[in-house]
Amino acid sequence: MTSPSTIDWHFSRFADLTPFDLYDVLAARQNVFILEQTCLYPDIDGYDLEAHHLLGWRDVDGKRQLAAYLRVLAPGAKYDEMSLGRVVTTPAARGSGAGRALLDQGIAHAEALHPGHRIRIGAQQYLERFYASFGFQTVSAPYDEDGIMHIDMLR
Repeated sequence: MTSPSTIDWHFSRFADLTPFDLYDVLAARQNVFILEQTCLYPDIDGYDLEAHHLLGWRDVDGKRQLAAYLRVLAPGAKYDEMSLGRVVTTPAARGSGAGRALLDQGIAHAEALHPGHRIRIGAQQYLERFYASFGFQTVSAPYDEDGIMHIDMLR
């Protein structure tokens, strides 16, 4: 099982992602959000081009494998606040603490990029307690987004 200490974290702008990294990110997002959660939506939404991307890699039998991913959007890109989105832990890395480490890394990076700005997330409602453990507070009523209940949260 992967532990957070065995994950190699990398932040990249879109233009700095290799084609192979981008492929792995899009595959992970597709596998989890579209196939696993049976949610048909346009994953490629135009925001990736301006985002900072956090990729967490682990070594599995000598091969680099994506364990976790999120993107950071600047204030004004999608919301008035900066935002974290497309937060995903791959099935093989679940239960290892990779998701908590991903949020720790993502929040720290976002706050370093945009000091003094709040962070907004459009969270799947079932993850409300998880995000609350990082200081996020619910600021909306639940709403349906692409067939999955979401809430807006701020930190």
